[in-house]
Amino acid sequence: MFYDQKIWIGDADGEKVCILPQMANRHGLIAGATGTGKTITLKVLAESFSDAGVPVFLADVKGDLSGTCRPGADSADMQERIRRFGLDSAGFRYQSYPSVFWDIFAQMGIPLRTTVSEMGPLLLGKLLGLNQTQSDILTVVFRIADEENLLLIDTRDLKSMLQYVAENSAAYSAQYGNIAKASVNAILRGVVALESKGGDRFFGEPALNIGDWFSTENGRGTINILDCRTLMNDSALYSTFLLWMLSRLYELLPERGDLEKPLMVFFFDEAHLLFNDCSKQLMEKVEQVVRLIRSKGVGVYFITQNPSDVPMSILGQLGNRVQHALRAFTPLDQKAVKVAAQTFRVNPEFDTESAISELKTGEAL
Repeated sequence: MFYDQKIWIGDADGEKVCILPQMANRHGLIAGATGTGKTITLKVLAESFSDAGVPVFLADVKGDLSGTCRPGADSADMQERIRRFGLDSAGFRYQSYPSVFWDIFAQMGIPLRTTVSEMGPLLLGKLLGLNQTQSDILTVVFRIADEENLLLIDTRDLKSMLQYVAENSAAYSAQYGNIAKASVNAILRGVVALESKGGDRFFGEPALNIGDWFSTENGRGTINILDCRTLMNDSALYSTFLLWMLSRLYELLPERGDLEKPLMVFFFDEAHLLFNDCSKQLMEKVEQVVRLIRSKGVGVYFITQNPSDVPMSILGQLGNRVQHALRAFTPLDQKAVKVAAQTFRVNPEFDTESAISELKTGEAL
């Protein structure tokens, strides 16, 4: 909870463990096995940032984060926990939080929309599952559209543009190299496959205004919740759309320097999906965004089961870590616990590797 101008996330040896708001944009990681408390940690952090006046964006992949818009229900068990952790003396109370719901498929919230041109060829290539040659051809198609002042709004525009380039490939080949019709046809098939999965609903106008995410209500930051229960049926759709949102924040926000608190905190759940089958170009894009978006006042928190799900080049940028328990039932699990322990600084008070496997539900490093 937000207490004494800090994000209070736990207790240790009678002391409060807190994240300082001015350090919250150093990014973070919430990791741990299923059922060890990651979702509760995510909720506590999101609501605490809201109390601090910081807007939050998070993906709800299981449908269990929407409760922020309603006050919690009291019970004898909750009263015992409130007393045990000293929350009553800290001013804890049940309350609702200003929440806005979004949904790419426009079923459970405000529709998210952008144009094909704004998505760009790099992310669109990941979305369509293109190989390197096909991605290069798509980049050429976007370049031709830009030079001829053709705005690509939706997938119909993109298909028309692809057909136009294929029909005039001989005229463009001298300037852009060979544009194989087989590659163009492969891209077209990818677009059709995207439409069949409903991904085409994301493209159109009016496009999303990123400024809508930065609202506050009575001094508390809005919690923007993207309903991802349907979106999670396709991991490529999910990871690409969230990466696009993060990229838009990076591209549109000016440099801010060091702030007293972040302008926004972005939670990326099921983060391992972002890095699965990630091309070198796309990985470089992710690294650039994570490394530089901090100076624009945005903190990014990845949520996944194991720190090894996140590449070391990204993991090194994550200063605020909450590591819940990992279970070491198999040799592979034991190796994962060891790798997770090695991402922490050595603490002479305990053995990190043993502690990670012995943590109880709700406990964390």
